Amino acid sequence: MSSRMLRPVRADRRTQPPGAGAPRGIRLPLVAAAVVAAGLTAACGPSTEPVGSAAPSSASAASASPEPSATGSATASPEASPTVTASASASASTTPRSASSPAGAGSGAAGTPAKSSRTPAAAQPAAVPGPGYDSSADAQKLVDAALRTAKSEGRMVLLDFGANWCGNCKAADKVFGQPQTAALLGKSYQLVKIDIGGNSSANSALLRKYSPSGGTYTMPVLVVVTPSGTVRTDTHVTGNPSLTAEGINSFLRQWAS
Repeated sequence: MSSRMLRPVRADRRTQPPGAGAPRGIRLPLVAAAVVAAGLTAACGPSTEPVGSAAPSSASAASASPEPSATGSATASPEASPTVTASASASASTTPRSASSPAGAGSGAAGTPAKSSRTPAAAQPAAVPGPGYDSSADAQKLVDAALRTAKSEGRMVLLDFGANWCGNCKAADKVFGQPQTAALLGKSYQLVKIDIGGNSSANSALLRKYSPSGGTYTMPVLVVVTPSGTVRTDTHVTGNPSLTAEGINSFLRQWAS
């Protein structure tokens, strides 16, 4: 009977885990000590960074080493690149604007360029040749150039056929040099002086071209020609005006337009 009663007791001992019989009061302090020791080891373990060099945060790293922006690069460059220049020109061309006036000043409707304030070329007086006739000049080239300029500037061409030894030609030159007459000439005419007192066959041919009536010519021969080359008046046919300021000025005003 005593052997039967001992068997259950042995079986109960086998089912209990080792150490289950230890008091709880002893196990809890041991567990707490192990947790504290593990925490100290993790917190105080060896560091891969040197002392005092903590890793910067993302915000600090961004401010410490900023990436250069496109604006910063363009500002730092002393000269604009070809691409930037081309782009600026293309955008400026979409809005017509007067180069000599500030933005919007004097501009018309959208897409319409503002009118230029420059005075027309015709308002600038033409140069008046000095006294005398240049026998070495290419008269044909002078006439052609005068016709082109007269056409672009809205003037007439005055051909003065004469000679340096001609007294009447010298009298006319004195009047041409007076301020009022010079102003009339510069405003309304391109003056070309052609020497017919020498042996230039080319100059004589020009005289016959613009004054074809022939005969004996009384110098100076004054011929007014339109920019298209049409003769308006020829003093070889009509006779010379009085070679005074009053006479020549009246002649210039009459045939200016």
